[in-house]
Amino acid sequence: MSKESTEDYWTKYAAEHLLGKTVSKVRYMTDEEAKDMMWYNRPIVIEFTDGTLILPSRDDEGNDGGALFGQTKDGKDLTFPVIT
Repeated sequence: MSKESTEDYWTKYAAEHLLGKTVSKVRYMTDEEAKDMMWYNRPIVIEFTDGTLILPSRDDEGNDGGALFGQTKDGKDLTFPVIT
């Protein structure tokens, strides 16, 4: 029996939680939400129609909000900064 690689495990996890979802709202984290999480930075929050939220963190331990970077299909860079 072979072990699943770390990359395969987390790719599968991401697909199970994100594929097929529909974005219903994009906003910045509120001051109250940041305070509840003990964060200084307020990142962008992506809300899906099923109530799932996704937001960037500084690291995988959730130590403050993080910026989100991307790229359009024609190669233009995108930056969604944190608000402090």
